[in-house]
Amino acid sequence: MENVKNVFLTILRDKYTTRPAFRNAARTLSQILAQEAMAHIATESVAIETPMEKTTGIKLQPSITLIPILRSGITMVEPFLDYFTDAKIGVVGLKRDEKTAQAHLYYNNIPLIDKNTKIIILDPMIATGGTGIETLKILKEKGIQEKDIIFASIICSKDGIQKVQSQFPNITIITAAVDETLNQKKFIVPGLGDFGDRYFGTE
Repeated sequence: MENVKNVFLTILRDKYTTRPAFRNAARTLSQILAQEAMAHIATESVAIETPMEKTTGIKLQPSITLIPILRSGITMVEPFLDYFTDAKIGVVGLKRDEKTAQAHLYYNNIPLIDKNTKIIILDPMIATGGTGIETLKILKEKGIQEKDIIFASIICSKDGIQKVQSQFPNITIITAAVDETLNQKKFIVPGLGDFGDRYFGTE
């Protein structure tokens, strides 16, 4: 699976990749992450009947709520809905100040979440970890336990992951790549540039 991830990650990293190819690679990697997220969700046995005979299978046990972090997180929603078709969707709007690299909340709308719900945060990049940490604080204030949270991100910096895990050690993080450093502008290096700008065409 790592080789499959790397094929599509290479497309995202290449600065000469066209926008349609970038979007397609991002979608495919999001689908792979959705599959990996399923491995962290409890299942239960169910009785079914095939055209031939009765047998047993499994289905996902808890309800799922997807929480994309605006704006780039919305690009991962549709691929995740391919696998979690009945998921509720909440939204957290956080914008990073380009001078301070601090995340500022400007919007959030999260559905009611009970103790049987698994939360999947969607954000293509964990750079400084700031937007992820602020989102996790919002969820914690709502009484959601860390063990019930999965954070799905296409690419991360080592520093960003460490900062998130230092404050929230019991969440699960799934990603396609962890890069070593951030540059002076707090962009992941080697990274893939600004994901949102390349995806939406706002370079």
